[in-house]
Amino acid sequence: MVLRSVLCALLWLWVSISCRSIALGLEDSQTATLSVIASPGQGRPIPEHMFGISFEEINHAGAGGIWAELVCNRGFEDGGPNTPSNIYPWSIIGNESYIMVSTDRTSCFNRNKVALRMEILCDDDGPNICPSGGVGIYNPGYWGMNIERGEIYKIALHVKSNDSIDLYISLTSSDGLQNLATTDIKSNTLDMSQWTKVELLVRASGTNVNSRLQLKTNKKGVIWLDQVSVMPLETYKGHGFRKDLASMLADLKPQFLRFPGGSYAEGGWLNNAFRWRDTIGPWEERPGHFNDIWKYWVDDGLGFYEFLQLAEDIGADPLWVINAGISHNDQVNPSNILPFVQDTLDGIEFARGDSGSKWGCIRAAMGHSDPFLLNYIAIGNQDCSMRNYRGNYFRFHSAIKKAYPDIKVISNCDGSSGYLDHPADMYDVHVYASADSMFSMSHYFDWTPRVGPKALVSEYAVTGSGAGKGSFLAALAQAGFLIGLERNSDVVEMASNAPLFVNDNDRRWNPDAIVFDSWRHYGTPSYWMQHFFKESSGAIIQPSNLQSTSSKLVASAIRWTNSDNGNDYLKIKIVNYGGDLVNLKISVTGLANHVRALGSTNTILTGKLTDENSFSNPEKVVPIVYMLPNAGKEMSVSVSPYSINAFDLLLAPESSTAVTDI
Repeated sequence: MVLRSVLCALLWLWVSISCRSIALGLEDSQTATLSVIASPGQGRPIPEHMFGISFEEINHAGAGGIWAELVCNRGFEDGGPNTPSNIYPWSIIGNESYIMVSTDRTSCFNRNKVALRMEILCDDDGPNICPSGGVGIYNPGYWGMNIERGEIYKIALHVKSNDSIDLYISLTSSDGLQNLATTDIKSNTLDMSQWTKVELLVRASGTNVNSRLQLKTNKKGVIWLDQVSVMPLETYKGHGFRKDLASMLADLKPQFLRFPGGSYAEGGWLNNAFRWRDTIGPWEERPGHFNDIWKYWVDDGLGFYEFLQLAEDIGADPLWVINAGISHNDQVNPSNILPFVQDTLDGIEFARGDSGSKWGCIRAAMGHSDPFLLNYIAIGNQDCSMRNYRGNYFRFHSAIKKAYPDIKVISNCDGSSGYLDHPADMYDVHVYASADSMFSMSHYFDWTPRVGPKALVSEYAVTGSGAGKGSFLAALAQAGFLIGLERNSDVVEMASNAPLFVNDNDRRWNPDAIVFDSWRHYGTPSYWMQHFFKESSGAIIQPSNLQSTSSKLVASAIRWTNSDNGNDYLKIKIVNYGGDLVNLKISVTGLANHVRALGSTNTILTGKLTDENSFSNPEKVVPIVYMLPNAGKEMSVSVSPYSINAFDLLLAPESSTAVTDI
């Protein structure tokens, strides 16, 4: 009975695939052949860290994104160090006859001195009675807080008052009418005359995706507040990351995580650049800084330690982009660069040093007693043309290699068309192009020198009108480009798409791989395209020869092992960038294994070129997996117009006597 059900299912799939091929055959079609040599010893290993991800604090990717902090401007520092200052997005509940709110520099934290002073003019009795429900302040988070029924939230804040306190803290709807969770702070049980940290847990009784945090009272007096935080208790692996967004990263099986950016690592000016040592230690003591490249404040809850932790949590190696003493608008002379060099060495010690070292001790105190992996350092970001880059680079390179000779140092100078004039393990290349240009760049590294440093393609993306907010056209062109990187993986060591994230409320750059808001998320076609390459890192690329009259067709073949079940596969990827159906004959020679039809699959990503995913239709363009009943060493398949295709042929063990057919 089971066998008959399986056979019926296979027959139905065969009929459906045949019907699909017949329907497609009504369009213009071409023929092509792909020969794959799978003989033992003929393949070449693809680098272990070939495909990864590149994070940048852009589009509120971290603050209001993957970092799960719900309060925006939690330390009241966004308005600058001078007081009085703007407290946006905090707002006042009650008019000026009941409450006066301002900022001053009385915080107990030396590196972020601004605190909120809330003077309540009304009381619970007497001539000036507070309105029903009290007066106070509220914070809407990053375009609304997502509060979910049954979930527990940790509220932390620092409070000071010489008066009696009766402070009601609640999570409510955006208008304050729906109460989702409530707790309070009463000074009759706590001495609040000095700054006091209060931590509370609340369980939400309802769900609202556009919630806010309220702090209210009806007691006359003065209350100071600072470093107010709301975090969901449940985060990705308990380390503070949004579970849904971190899971999307892990699903890509990235082999490296580049951070903290691109341009974000440089800063518009050096005084606003990411400084790793300002982002470690207790979150309340981190000063935060203005992201002057992408024009918003970050409190640096997502700091150097958290980037290292995120890489570990998703199984990726960290790749740290350091500031080379160069921003977009100012730069340090090589004769003055040594403090920056020492700062980098201290950062490496923080990551890699044992718990007895100066900086390793601080890391251990933060909760990670064992060293993190840190084997890749990129010196700067797109800085090669800056006048001081080479002079600074030599000093960084020499010091890093002397202290940590195993670390791979990456130059910003492109070595794809000639030899570098300085030592490097890799060189960084950024590729932003139109869709047509991106696809044609599948041959970009064909003529690269085969000796010397290898390429890190740390940022690639289709841009321009055809890219939209993440079109299928962009994904299709990028897939063709990655086929070229795979074939040239003897000279290309690593590659990652950029940007990674965009909060839909703050689109500073289009397109991006993952779109989200406070409660939803989806992958763009480019995100799903990357799934076709997640088994490539560390796989064996087999020689292949594509014969076609079309220049719109590219292909590759890899042999990979599924780590979950130990099964071996031959994956043949084909990208059809053209509008014609292609009748493709695939021939595999030299393969010692039989091919098992049952378990072999055909995965397709296709659609209209302008198609985009959205919150209303998040799966408009996603991969579809079909069984492959005609799987074998000789196959005839139909390749749809404008499509990304993967044929995963399940290989029987070499000693097996299994046959292709079932």
